[in-house]
Amino acid sequence: MELIIAEKPDQGLTLASPFTFKRHDGYVEISPNDIFPDGAFCTWAIGHLTELSAPETYKPEWKKWSMGSLPIIPERFTYQVTKSKYKQFNIVKQLLKRPEVSTIIHAGDAGREGELIVRNIISLSGVKKPMKRLWISSLTKKSIMDGFKSLKDGQETIYLFHEAYTRACADWLVGMNASRAYSLLLKQKGMNDVFSAGRVQTPTLALIVKREHEIESFVSKPFWEVIATFQMDGHTYEGKWEKDGESRLDQKEMAEKIAAFCKSKEAVIKEMKTERKEFQPPLLFNLSSLQATANKAFKYSPKKTLDILQKLYQKGIVSYPRSDSNYVTEGEAELFPDILAKLGQFEDYKSLMPVPNPSILHNKRFVNEKKVSDHYAIIPTEQVTNPNRLSGEEKNIYDLVVRRLIAAHYESAVFDYTTITTLVNGRAEFISKGKQQIREGWRKVVFLDDKDEDTILPNVKQDDTGIVKKVKVKEGKTQPPKRYTEGQLITLMKTAGKHLDNEELEKVLMKSEGLGTEATRAGIITSLKDRKYIDVKKNQVFATDKGKVLIKAIGEEILASPEMTAKWEQRLAEIGEGKASAAQFMEQTKKLTAKIIEDAVKGFETWDFSGYNVESIQRKGSKFPKPKKMGQCPLCQGDIVDKGQFYGCVNYREKECKYTFSKTILGKKISQANMQKLLKEGRTGLIKGFKKGDNTFDATLEWKDGKINFIFSTENAGKS
Repeated sequence: MELIIAEKPDQGLTLASPFTFKRHDGYVEISPNDIFPDGAFCTWAIGHLTELSAPETYKPEWKKWSMGSLPIIPERFTYQVTKSKYKQFNIVKQLLKRPEVSTIIHAGDAGREGELIVRNIISLSGVKKPMKRLWISSLTKKSIMDGFKSLKDGQETIYLFHEAYTRACADWLVGMNASRAYSLLLKQKGMNDVFSAGRVQTPTLALIVKREHEIESFVSKPFWEVIATFQMDGHTYEGKWEKDGESRLDQKEMAEKIAAFCKSKEAVIKEMKTERKEFQPPLLFNLSSLQATANKAFKYSPKKTLDILQKLYQKGIVSYPRSDSNYVTEGEAELFPDILAKLGQFEDYKSLMPVPNPSILHNKRFVNEKKVSDHYAIIPTEQVTNPNRLSGEEKNIYDLVVRRLIAAHYESAVFDYTTITTLVNGRAEFISKGKQQIREGWRKVVFLDDKDEDTILPNVKQDDTGIVKKVKVKEGKTQPPKRYTEGQLITLMKTAGKHLDNEELEKVLMKSEGLGTEATRAGIITSLKDRKYIDVKKNQVFATDKGKVLIKAIGEEILASPEMTAKWEQRLAEIGEGKASAAQFMEQTKKLTAKIIEDAVKGFETWDFSGYNVESIQRKGSKFPKPKKMGQCPLCQGDIVDKGQFYGCVNYREKECKYTFSKTILGKKISQANMQKLLKEGRTGLIKGFKKGDNTFDATLEWKDGKINFIFSTENAGKS
């Protein structure tokens, strides 16, 4: 008898749905049938039922956060059951131990995480029984039945487990140590908050902070352009003055001189070029391109798109959502005519049928088995659904997926791009550009947000003559770099910082060298939001002061390097293919972890957070209190607070107040009580034990005229 273990409850019920079954608490019992002659049990995880053990599990002293305990590097990693999910774990464990269960069918999502989730449960249960692997890319009834009839041997996907396990351990090592190190060191700089750092999230944050600094440091400059309106044999069009490929002038006077020179002058079309361009239909969706498109079209966050897509997958109407491929195999392509015929029955798609190309079976742009690894592109399944029966959000995503498939069966779109060079009075050149749609092709299917109106140029030709009917000077300002949208962040992560607004990234990157994976990128962006490193306002991504502080502290070190993290991803992928050693990778990660701690300690003394609102970076409800107020600043009347290593003014940023007072003077710590007394009365109490060379003395500290003075007691006057 077989035990089927799915990744989630609804997935488990879907896998059991083709059969007669009886429900129990935490599992179902499938009645005997052609595929399972003795019947079967089907149970499930609830996502991750297990988690990597906490540091104190290895050594009790690792529970306390201290620099002395770093780096924390366990000799051997272990997993433990997540406390809130212990009940379901025990249900699965008892089923695994039942004597009638002879074979386990691993039915987690067909990917790295699914591989890890189910195998960890089996491992912690202590049960060792033969394992088969269900590997399907959609949850239609046909796909489920075919999958159960052609189960893989469990060993065929073991390397994916090794990759997922290695990834989890490496992320734990880097994240646990880097987070503790930077949190403890930044606490000494007055920031009582947890600074989570990680192998993927930190380089991603570094890219966002870099753009933030580019925007902040940008200085807008005015420029002027000269625009002329030409009259040519009854035809009118506009042109922009240009010289050596540059149309902007940095002096208004020069622009006005050019305009004055051209006014009412003779003009001739010096050159006219028309270039015809053909645009192929867009590739089928993988997860990243769908997330980017949904963000642009509907402002959905990457996580929201993935969540909606997961629901559609559970309904069996789209294929596996976490795919990194834009291609399908011939097997899927053979089903497309039938899928399109069903779609054509719905009102939304009737006008698009029949498609110009009935089959794309031999079109390598879409059908390429070599470019399909674990899963093919995200496509509608043969279990076609009327989009109007879905919720609004589900319809939006389903419609995107459907239209991509339909567009693949359409012809290319063709445009003519025309450039006219007009010469005024034999000296000044003006450029006019326009485009004309020659063939709509796939653009009939996929709606594009073309903000620029197509400029339709009149029917003129080279050597035509006329006059400058009107000329004006137009003022503009240089604009800072644009903020990233959440959709662009997905693309940015995929290209490891090489921002390319182009879905055909495989032509640029021979291998996937990005930050994170298709399955994890949305989660990373969500984590950056949850940890208050970034804000997203109207789909624009802003770096917070907390995010800027962390990246400022890390600087140019390896932890913030997108290129290095991309190489790690490539090595992890090689582990998943059985081409690289997980043990060697972990040894390198341990060395890297030690270096991260070393870099943090080394850089600590040079950290300068001037210009950042450090006081705002405090953890709400934490055991760390907000900085305690000592009194009023003698320079600007702001608040003086305890900042860890020194006392300082909260107005250092807004008013650039430079009042600071070291906590340690000549080897003696200045207590909060004495600091409060100094600010209130101008003097501290008597402080005993100052050391200067070999001498020790007692004194009162006085703040006067911006300087600290020592006031010696009479009995100590001769000792200094």
